Amino acid sequence: MLNRRFTVAPMLDWTDRHCRYFHRLLSRQAVLYTEMVTTGAILHGDAMRHLAFNSEEQPLALQLGGSEPQALAQCARIASDYGYSEINLNVGCPSDRVQRGAFGACLMAEPQLIADCVAAMQAVTNLPITVKNRIGIDDQEDYAALSNFVETVAMGGCYTFIVHARKAWLKGLSPKENRDIPPLRYELVHQLKQEFPHLEIIINGGLKSLAQCQQQLQYVDGVMVGREAYQNPWLLAQVDPVIYAQPAPSEQRMTVLEGYMDYVAQQLAADVYLHHLTRPILGLFQGLSGAKLWRRHISEQAHKAGAGLEVLKDAASQVQCEKTAKDTAKALDAIKVSQ
Repeated sequence: MLNRRFTVAPMLDWTDRHCRYFHRLLSRQAVLYTEMVTTGAILHGDAMRHLAFNSEEQPLALQLGGSEPQALAQCARIASDYGYSEINLNVGCPSDRVQRGAFGACLMAEPQLIADCVAAMQAVTNLPITVKNRIGIDDQEDYAALSNFVETVAMGGCYTFIVHARKAWLKGLSPKENRDIPPLRYELVHQLKQEFPHLEIIINGGLKSLAQCQQQLQYVDGVMVGREAYQNPWLLAQVDPVIYAQPAPSEQRMTVLEGYMDYVAQQLAADVYLHHLTRPILGLFQGLSGAKLWRRHISEQAHKAGAGLEVLKDAASQVQCEKTAKDTAKALDAIKVSQ
């Protein structure tokens, strides 16, 4: 059974396969999520490009965007063959693009449709179908509408709800503002768990430390961390020991970098541009001396034609890591730079 005590949020343009590979070097136990993939992209586009992933990323959930039960069922059937651990339906994104496609947060106004979508997907796959939603939209009554939404969708066969503890204002706020301006209402998510103890309730929104996560785990079944996991990825290095009581994959950031550089070398050989591979690691050394120099060097050099592993090696030489300077230099010398 999938252990969702700690999950990393699906984030469009952020949690791509390179980011997920990197995150897996930091935590073996956290459940990772893809960026949202629309049904149209799978059914009418390059399904392989959108669905393929590295086996090292598991446990991995696919997040789908759509509102037509049969289209979602087709996508669930296709995705099942790729080996995902879960399929998640996006009922929380407030962007204009998503609203124009008639999915995302606007679907919180149509709980029966979401129940039908879940039932259609559940009929064609043995994978768990989960839903990621907000606590409400626009002028919905705070708790009554949320409770009705969860009760109705659960009748369609969904037993796991990932709840962003903010409302989404579909008109008047941008997607960025919707991540910060609506107040966090953790107590409403806690109330959901009390009302529906048989359901798995995971809380999302504003979590920036493992201490906060542990506090939330007193009231709900799991936590989902978003921007903090991307901007300060070293947070994930303590997830396995703190949340799962399992040893961490690595205790040194430089060791993690060495592991990721092996992956970078493989991707460069497959004609992937370096700047596509460096975005998720810009925050690796956050809080350490030289972190700004690390980010600046990569930002200035990674996009240049022919940029390779030497960019990361040169950037890392600016950082005073947990190891002594002598040990850091020794580790860097051991990194094989592909010419």
